[in-house]
This record gives sequence, C-alpha cells and structure tokens, in this order.
Amino acid sequence: MANLRPLGDRVVVKPTPREEVTKSGIVLPDTAKEKPQEGTILAVGSGKLLDSGERVPMDLKEGDKVLYAKYAGTEFKLDGEDLLILSERDVLAVLEGE
Repeated sequence: MANLRPLGDRVVVKPTPREEVTKSGIVLPDTAKEKPQEGTILAVGSGKLLDSGERVPMDLKEGDKVLYAKYAGTEFKLDGEDLLILSERDVLAVLEGE
C-alpha cells in the first residue's frame, strides 16, 4: 500500500468484511449486506489542532480494532483495497482483547 498519512484528527480504517452467508446458509447479494461498522486502523493523523496552536494527541493508534458510526467517513480505494477515512469523533469504541 502507498504511504498514506491522514491529516489532523483523521484515521484510515480497513473495514472488516461482512459475512457472505447467513447462519441458516442463505447467500447474501452485495445489495443486501449491511455496511461494515468494524475495522482496523491503518494510519493515524497527528491530532486535532486547537485555536491556541496546541495539538490534542490521538487516543487511537495503528492496529486498533474499532467500531465506527454506520455512515461515517469517506470511502475510497487505494491499491485495490476498499478503505475509509474518518474523524476520530466518528470512532465509537476500541475493541480490546481481540
């Protein structure tokens, strides 16, 4: 993957793929799948810059598995991978112990 550095309080997330088959064995078409809300952080910005010039450090780090708001961020492709860039405030929780 190309060297990608998000700006400010943004992070780059690789969404975790959703199940293709339900527990009862029904194969889901792409149109019926829910948008993923879980992923792994690939890159982290330097933090939010306050009006005073002070930078607030990020609570997130590369490799964190996170839950994020359902329709948050901007989807894009980089080197054939589907990725998402979103603000730190759109990340709802870090999944620990995974």
